[in-house]
Amino acid sequence: MLYKFSAGIIIIIIAFGGYYGYTKYFSSAEEIKYVLAPVKKGTLIISVSGSGQILASNQADIKPKVSGEIMSVYVTSGQEAAEGALLAAIDARDAERAVRDAETGLETARLELDRLLEPLDELTLLQAENSLIQARESKQKAEDDLKKAYEDGFNDIANAFLELPDIMVGLQDVLYGTNLSAGVQSNISYYADTIKSYDEKILKYKDDAAVAYQKARAAYDKNFIDYKSASRFSDRQTIEMLLAETYNTSKDTAEAVKNSSNLIQFHKDKLIERGLRPAAFADTHLAALSTYTGKTNSHLSVLLSIQRTIQNSKEAIVSSERSIEEKNLSLEKIKSGPDNLDIRAKKITIQQRKDALVTAKQTLADHYVRAPFAGVIAKVNAKKGDSASAGAAVATLVTKQKIAEVSLNEVDVAKVKAGQKTTLTIDAIPGLTLTGQAAEVDAIGTISQGVVSYAVKIAFDTQDERVKPAMSVSANIITEAKPDILMIPNSAVKLQDGVSFAEIPQENIALPETGQGGIALTQTPLRRQVEVGLYNDEFTEIISGLKEGDTVVTNTISSQTTSTSQQQGGGFRIPGLPGGGGGGGRQSVPH
Repeated sequence: MLYKFSAGIIIIIIAFGGYYGYTKYFSSAEEIKYVLAPVKKGTLIISVSGSGQILASNQADIKPKVSGEIMSVYVTSGQEAAEGALLAAIDARDAERAVRDAETGLETARLELDRLLEPLDELTLLQAENSLIQARESKQKAEDDLKKAYEDGFNDIANAFLELPDIMVGLQDVLYGTNLSAGVQSNISYYADTIKSYDEKILKYKDDAAVAYQKARAAYDKNFIDYKSASRFSDRQTIEMLLAETYNTSKDTAEAVKNSSNLIQFHKDKLIERGLRPAAFADTHLAALSTYTGKTNSHLSVLLSIQRTIQNSKEAIVSSERSIEEKNLSLEKIKSGPDNLDIRAKKITIQQRKDALVTAKQTLADHYVRAPFAGVIAKVNAKKGDSASAGAAVATLVTKQKIAEVSLNEVDVAKVKAGQKTTLTIDAIPGLTLTGQAAEVDAIGTISQGVVSYAVKIAFDTQDERVKPAMSVSANIITEAKPDILMIPNSAVKLQDGVSFAEIPQENIALPETGQGGIALTQTPLRRQVEVGLYNDEFTEIISGLKEGDTVVTNTISSQTTSTSQQQGGGFRIPGLPGGGGGGGRQSVPH
């Protein structure tokens, strides 16, 4: 009995354990719930995001266009300035004087035109006729002066040849006479031989004197023949040539006299150095040579002067002829009245004077530094008495209007163009969201550490006084918006073997309120092939395969792990969706 009882107990335990294990096993089987979402119509918005800083829409260092002393500064830092407001004044006294001179020049040009257009009066005509007569008289006087100059020139030649023969004879006696050695040797040799043992330089003086004499003698002989063949009635060209020849002969003679004097004086000096007494003839020769020097110099001066007189008279005749032609044309113009060219010339002069006045006034205006646009004076860099220069700013002006400048990579910037709508958030002002539009996109990027970035400037739709320059800003630029399209969450789209599909429940299920967990389905959802279009970070456009009001599975929830798995992962991921798309944040607005 005891054995049977024990066996029964064991059977009961085994049965209980089996039941317990069965219930435990089947109650712990994995329960799957599905997160569902409706297919809705809405607007799909695609955007790119970037970050940057707040800037003033315009900022400028106000630099004067001229230099000078600053006479006044009319603004202070923080002061608002209207466009064209006077900021500073630079010493403008010279510029004001230039304006007055330009005004005077313009008025003078106008008066000259008025005078030109006035009818001819007898006084003007008489003055023009008198000017022509005076020009003709000047020419006649110049011609008379030239005629007299030729006569005087021949007289000067004749005077020169009254003395040149005696000079040449005397010079020959000084050099080649034999009175120093009682007929043994020429004077030139005597002067050299008696000294050469003391100083051989005497030989150089001897050679110079001999060569100069021979040159002067040859010039004189030819000149004398030409003089004898000419007369005061010779033509003017002959007289001019004879004047030039006589001048050159006199110059060569003067040079020969000088070299002879140098020879004798060197001879005399060397003897005196040694305590010897020079011959008396040395002093006689030096005295004669001194006389010759005075005469040749006088002839050179007279001959040169008459040559210049002839040349001046010729030039006076040419000048008079030009003056006669000018006065004659002037008289004819006066008689015929002003022509169109004269009037046009005066009008051109007036226009030039007007332009000069405009330039002078502009220069004067440049002495007054003004605001190029309305804004706030951010900084004043100058004070009264400072020296202003064109390269130094006197103040910094910024606009009250702010803009944002954000940086985008080369992929995102290709999608951005001016005019696109933008939303902006300011890091320093929580809760503030501003709208605007892209105003300017850089055409050339900046490379830093191998990364290319492009600046995009964004204009605000409205201004907020709390926003200050240099604050950090984040922007979402809407690059594309497609309204009234079917959209489903990205996680509801799967991809397998290149085909996109969505899962839809087989039974009619009321969708839970937002925030509730998944729903257990009695039947496995069906796969339905779909054609997709645009997408952003949240939603994908459905072109075909679904209709508004359909329900799709977005996620599955396993009761065993209580974890949510994205069925999009692995081989079912749509290229370009989260994790695969380029650019910044994207938005959608479902109905």
